[in-house]
Amino acid sequence: MCKIENWTTRELNEKIDSMLFERTAISKKPEEQIKQELKLLSEENKLTPDLVFRDPYVLDFLGLQDNFSEQTLEKAILRELEKFILELGQGFSFVDRQKRMLIDGENYKLDLLFYHRKLKRLVVIDLKLGRFKAEYKGKMELYLRYLEKNNMENDEDLPIGLILCAEGNKEQIELLQLEESGIRVAEYIMELPPKDVLKKKLHKIIQVERKRLENKPKDDK
Repeated sequence: MCKIENWTTRELNEKIDSMLFERTAISKKPEEQIKQELKLLSEENKLTPDLVFRDPYVLDFLGLQDNFSEQTLEKAILRELEKFILELGQGFSFVDRQKRMLIDGENYKLDLLFYHRKLKRLVVIDLKLGRFKAEYKGKMELYLRYLEKNNMENDEDLPIGLILCAEGNKEQIELLQLEESGIRVAEYIMELPPKDVLKKKLHKIIQVERKRLENKPKDDK
């Protein structure tokens, strides 16, 4: 990829630092992961949410053991906030935690609120244990519409939400068409797979991608 795509030394180092190869190995759609990385290089000034959000996120730096709660997860993220922001990627700034919202006389609290400088959007992160549930969509939509009404600046795009779960439910996510509501779902893992497993996956993915790139027309960039 580096040779065929003519990456500079800086671009290669950035990919190494961002764990591109490890992320490709654990990605649910490794081909899409590679396509997004290449698209990001060619469209740095045209960022979209698809190029910003990852799946999964690696939270091994939190040092959590089994059977932790959502509150424990949130506290661990806040304790290691700098590392968590690095894991989110470039452009994220922390805004608030447990932001209170009064709706119909009832108090609501969203877990974590960030702002993405290049997207010019508020980003809500809702932390969930276990698998994704359809009911999470309604609460996230409520958060986003509240922020749109009360916290959005004139030069900003609509707020966007990230539901961070231990495991996704693919069919439910597809049926709910979450992206139309400005919502993304991603999984988090607490540790990378063993190196030998990563190596096997990477070897297979690289072989497939090398063949694709070698057969790609020269003017198809």
